[in-house]
Order: sequence, then structure tokens, then C-alpha cells
Amino acid sequence: MRIRHALYPAIAIILTACTATPQAIAQSDAPFRAITVNGEGIATAAPDMAILSIGVRTDAKTASAALRQNSTEMAATIKKLKDLGVADRDIQTSGLSINPRYDYSNNRQTPLLVGFTAANTLTVKLRDLDKAGMVIDQAVQSGANTLGGIQFTFAEPKPLQIAARKDAVKSAQTKAELYATAAGVRLGRVMTIQDGYVSGPSPRPVMARMSMEQDASVPLQAGESSINATVTIVYAIE
Repeated sequence: MRIRHALYPAIAIILTACTATPQAIAQSDAPFRAITVNGEGIATAAPDMAILSIGVRTDAKTASAALRQNSTEMAATIKKLKDLGVADRDIQTSGLSINPRYDYSNNRQTPLLVGFTAANTLTVKLRDLDKAGMVIDQAVQSGANTLGGIQFTFAEPKPLQIAARKDAVKSAQTKAELYATAAGVRLGRVMTIQDGYVSGPSPRPVMARMSMEQDASVPLQAGESSINATVTIVYAIE
């Protein structure tokens, strides 16, 4: 009899635990209610730097002659850029090539080799936009004969990147509040924040007059440039 009475409390504890387990499972399986929104931000300002693609292209009968002529004219272009105040760190070779030139006229079955073309391209940062047009024109006068794209950008983009990210968060919050109100729910705390992309100004083509006038300068309009940012935020629904 004593042994049988001693087992009753243990059985009661087991039954109580079994009764509580389905409730705990039901609570843990409750669906997570949340709103996920994307925010887009933008920060705009007048650019203070231009990045230019400028180069020299030369033709000659032989590859060595084309390269020699190209090197001479490029050296003169680089010297002119430095004389105009462009720092060494702001001049970088971005392309160098030598390619054959063929004559495909007269329905030739085998094209005729007529010479070679050497090309050398520089990426140049112009930090004084007031002198940018003059620098481009002087570089052309010294030997450069090709112009690629120009990009107006910022020497110190971080302040604008921060402003764009803050604007993206405000955009996401406004959107989340709108959705919560429309759905008749209350917005809860922020659960996750995922940083998106930050994009800067894009290169734009530039049309320049290859004039030999000593007082000429290429007309440039910098306008405004923007930096964009995105963010994804998950808010709980209460």
C-alpha cells in the first residue's frame, strides 16, 4: 500500500506536464506578423569634380611607327595636363592598344593590310570645374584627339551617401505607417534592417570642339548630381 501511494504524485506531475505541452506548442507556432517595406533615398548637390576619358589615336604604316608617334603625342598631352595643375595622382592610363587596319574595298576576298592604329587613353580627374573646359581644350591642342565620357561627381561623397541612406529609412518608415493604417493594424518595433545599394552619378557623353584657337575652351555645364540609396526594413505588427 505504501508503494502504491508513493506513485500517485509522480503520475500527477507527468499528467500536468503533458497537459501543458500542447499549449506551449500552440504559442510557439503562432504566425509572425510583420510588414516588410523597401525605402529609396536621394541626396542631390552640385558636383565638385569631373572625371574625363581623353586619349590619343595615331595611324602609321607599321606598328612601331604608330606607337612611337602615339607615345610622343601622349607625352605632350600629359605634360600639358600637369602644366595646367592636374596632379600626378589624378592622371591614370586606362587603355593602350595597337591594332592592324585593313582595306576591305573592291570586294577583296582577302583584306589588304594598310597600316596600324595605336591608341592610348587616360582617365583624368579635374578637381577645379571652373577650369575644366580650358584644360580639355588645351589637352586637345597638345595632341589628344579622342574624348570619351565625362562624369561629374563628388570628391567627398560620404556626406551625401549618409544623407541618402537617412532619406531611404524615412521613406521606408512612411510607407510602413501607411500600410499599417490602411490595414487597420498597429506598427510595432523594427525587427531587421537590410542595407541596399548606393549608386553615384553616372558617366555622360561629352561633345567637345577640337579647336586650335588659343583662347577657346570647351563649354561644360555640371548641373546637379545625385546619390541614391535603398534599404529594406521589417516592422512587427502589434
